[in-house]
Amino acid sequence: MTTESLSLAHAAGRVAGDGISDAEWQARVDLAACYRLVAERGWGDLIYTHISLAVPGEPGRFLINPFGLMFDEVTASNLVKIDLAGNIVGDTPFEVNATGFVIHGAVHAARDDAQCVMHLHNEAAIAVAMQKDGLLPLSQHALRFYGDLGYHRYEGLALTESEKARLIENLGQRKAMLLSNHGSLVTGRTVAEAFCIMDMLDKACRMQLLAQASGAELIFPTPEVCELTFRQLTADPLPEGEREWPALLRRLDRLCPDYKH
Repeated sequence: MTTESLSLAHAAGRVAGDGISDAEWQARVDLAACYRLVAERGWGDLIYTHISLAVPGEPGRFLINPFGLMFDEVTASNLVKIDLAGNIVGDTPFEVNATGFVIHGAVHAARDDAQCVMHLHNEAAIAVAMQKDGLLPLSQHALRFYGDLGYHRYEGLALTESEKARLIENLGQRKAMLLSNHGSLVTGRTVAEAFCIMDMLDKACRMQLLAQASGAELIFPTPEVCELTFRQLTADPLPEGEREWPALLRRLDRLCPDYKH
């Protein structure tokens, strides 16, 4: 693809849908809630970046935000359903973003456990992703990612099939990845898990930047303590975010209940 022909809107086909099941509607509500929570935290980047969620009972299909809407405009009903070939499923006036399809489609196709995929341009994560050593084991939040954080070198806009393969290889079976000079990517078995992992990653990055800005000598835990803390933080068999999600939704219901529409 040449720069002259570059279009960020994905030129996809359209296929008929089978209506919206109760399970899909609940998935839509949860995903719309996630977009609003991301907007509330200031992690958005105008109309760019994405959160996607596999459609229950429809293998190879996932929901993603309409291209052209801010995150605080996303609702359950305006999310777009697409398949792994990039075709839009069902009736919608919206398009999807090309880089969203490439990155999210690749992860969904490669990882059955990655039901939810979140890719953001959150500033703290980008700042840490600019650093040669990446995320350092400085805070308890950062230790959640000890040995569970991949890195992907920047190659320009993620639009090529060859980069998809490298991105998936660099992610491996990890829950999170920093895209050098670009942003963050997390996966979750649920929307709640993806959101809460991103929340912890963003805080870990912010804490690192604050500590580095102080100019003081930094204290690093021993590798043994880092490994122990990671095991402790990930020992719960429940998906991360399972306990936090109802409280987050209650807050959202007070602030902007229209996400459910």
